Parts: sequence; C-alpha cells; structure tokens
Amino acid sequence: MFSGIIEKLGRVSSTDPNGGSLVLELQTGYADLDLGESVAVNGVCLTVAEFDPTGLARFFVSPETLDRTNLGSLRVGEYANLERSVRLETRLSGHLVQGHVDGMAILVQVVPETGSYRLAFEVPDQLARFCVEKGSIALNGISLTINGIEAAAAGRSRVAITIIPHTWEHTNLHALEIGQAANVEVDVIAKYVERLCQPYPKH
Repeated sequence: MFSGIIEKLGRVSSTDPNGGSLVLELQTGYADLDLGESVAVNGVCLTVAEFDPTGLARFFVSPETLDRTNLGSLRVGEYANLERSVRLETRLSGHLVQGHVDGMAILVQVVPETGSYRLAFEVPDQLARFCVEKGSIALNGISLTINGIEAAAAGRSRVAITIIPHTWEHTNLHALEIGQAANVEVDVIAKYVERLCQPYPKH
C-alpha cells in the first residue's frame, strides 16, 4: 500500500525485454532496499528482484503490467516516480494507493498559472465514472485532487488537475509532453462502492 507521495525520481539504467515481459533496472537512490519489498514505480507496485548498496535495483514487469501501464515506454536516462510502501506509523499525506494501475491517461493541456500549473488529461469513460470533483486520483503514482471533469471525445472524459510547484519540480510530470500517457489508478473506495451496489436494482 502507498500514499501517492513521491519520495524520489529514479533514473532508468536499462530496459531488457524478456519475451513478452521486461526487466527494468533503476538507480533508485535507496541504499537500504530489501529483497522482495514493494516499490511503486510510476505508480505501479513492483517487487525488488535484485539490488545493490548503491541503490541500483531490478524489477520484473509482467505482460499484464506492460499492457496497462507506461512502463514499457520508459527509456534509458528517463526518470520514474518512486515511492516505498507505507508503514503503519506513517502519516497518510495523500490517499490510499494500491499500486494497481487501472489504465492510462493522455496529457492534452498544460497551462502555467500564478504559482501553479493546470493540467488536463483525457481518460477512458470506464475510469472517468470513478472520478468526482475534489476526489482523489493517482497519476504516475502521485496523489492528486481532481479540480474538474467534463465530457471529451467519444468514450473519453477530460480531468483537470492543478499542480503546485513542489510537485511539478519533484516528480516527472514536468517532463511529460502533450500526447504522452500517465498511469492512472482511480480511488479504490469508489470501485468497491460500485461493486457493492451492483446487486441492487436501479430506480
């Protein structure tokens, strides 16, 4: 479990395709990783398969994860958002993030504002139904607040996010270009509510 508060930017050292899977190597900056622990990489919960004291770590990315996320598009030298799993005594400064990415959002607009940046992402409607104004969403693993949501092209909705300078500078959102994809995890509580309400008739 994660909180969506990014701790570090990890530099991609290598990407090694392995059949339909991928071995991803990152310079994490963590000197005390444990074998088998979970690290969120761009919001994707991955398991540390190998590591060394310099912080270099290897992760195995399955075909399912490659299909649903942007990890397959990472290139050597690029940076990924990193967060280690929360401890029970940790302050939950963001929201409950599982690291189980639901799909991808496409960046369609970046508007600099006084002291902040306003970003717009298009998301599939099957994910947008879990999004509400002032609700939470995780983009590339970052816990963010939705400022607005509206219909876009057929089958898609536009979600507006405001990014403060700290988040802009300390995550990889500043490197995201128009048309590029960010990993999306919608609020898990909203998904459970929908699931629990399905047996009841609509009036």
